[in-house]
Amino acid sequence: MWWFYALLSAFFAALTAILAKIGVADIPSNLATAIRTLVILVLAWAIVFARGEYKGIGALSKHALLFLILSGIATGCSWIFYFKALQIGKVSQVAPVDKLSVALTILLSAIFLHETLTLKTAIGASLIIAGTLVLILK
Repeated sequence: MWWFYALLSAFFAALTAILAKIGVADIPSNLATAIRTLVILVLAWAIVFARGEYKGIGALSKHALLFLILSGIATGCSWIFYFKALQIGKVSQVAPVDKLSVALTILLSAIFLHETLTLKTAIGASLIIAGTLVLILK
């Protein structure tokens, strides 16, 4: 079932790129990121409260909280740079380059999480990198 959610994520990520490019056209990219973040904040907490998941906050370990905070910082930085790139670049180039994160994630998961890097995964990551280079090199 994970693949279904991953496909939904990919669809909404694609939609995000198009909508963000239109939305960031006439305002500073950081303001656009802040507005987007506020919407996500409200939506995420609405879901947490609707599902009663807020009750688990007290059970969070310091370790989990630290890494969620670090992940939030990384997400924020990603969004800030993504919106700036969208503002000054073509969405058809920015979005695919942003997806280079897939290949980087594969590499980092092997290094830090000791996940097995199979030949199939390595070939897939290499093709993503090659495709990114095709898009950004003139």
